[in-house]
Amino acid sequence: MAVKELEYNGKKFSIAYNLVGSGEKTILFLHGWGSNKEIMQGAFSKLKGFKQIYIDMPGFGKSPNEDTILTTKDYSQIIKLFLEKLGVEPTAIAGHSFGGKVATLLNPNNLILLSSAGILVPKPFKIRAKIAIFKALKPFGISALRKFFVADDAKTMNHAMYETFKNVVDEDFEHNFSNYQGKALLFWGKEDSATPLWTGEKIALLIKNSKLYPLNGDHFFFVNNSAFITKTIEDEI
Repeated sequence: MAVKELEYNGKKFSIAYNLVGSGEKTILFLHGWGSNKEIMQGAFSKLKGFKQIYIDMPGFGKSPNEDTILTTKDYSQIIKLFLEKLGVEPTAIAGHSFGGKVATLLNPNNLILLSSAGILVPKPFKIRAKIAIFKALKPFGISALRKFFVADDAKTMNHAMYETFKNVVDEDFEHNFSNYQGKALLFWGKEDSATPLWTGEKIALLIKNSKLYPLNGDHFFFVNNSAFITKTIEDEI
């Protein structure tokens, strides 16, 4: 593992990353919310013909973020600075879930989306009710009950990352997808409940030059479908 130090908006960030593989082409992998570079590397390290960059985005894995509230755009700018520091312009950028939104903002020539977030999914009644109750009780100073109301993804976060989570969790990226002009490969879990398959179908319609591959599995479908995904990337890019 290596670490690249950089400064963004007056704040210093330490970005942990791994470089593996060899080839004339380079691909950057961006993990999803609450995940890390190891999950991505475990799935895709057998990719042939590519130098591969796996990073922990700020606040995840070995890249700390204790006090800076960020947006998805901030993450894309931080990753852009990281690539400039590394002296690399990736041939392709792959992003899972939240990482898919960051990858889209980076506007690579070749975009690979793995069950990407970015299409608003209606919340079930139970979730909407919990949010309404929490908001109603918040003025009475019972924030200690937060752990009973917030999503599992947010329960162990520090304040900065919890506020960051609120910034990024319900973003509509339809215009970002429709504005993307490069080539896109979309891989999706058929049983994904976090970013359902219909959201992938919608993104495929929004991105003109795109191909969608529905595969068996849930939100982390790529772990068990890595051989097919890597072969498709090798053939298409």
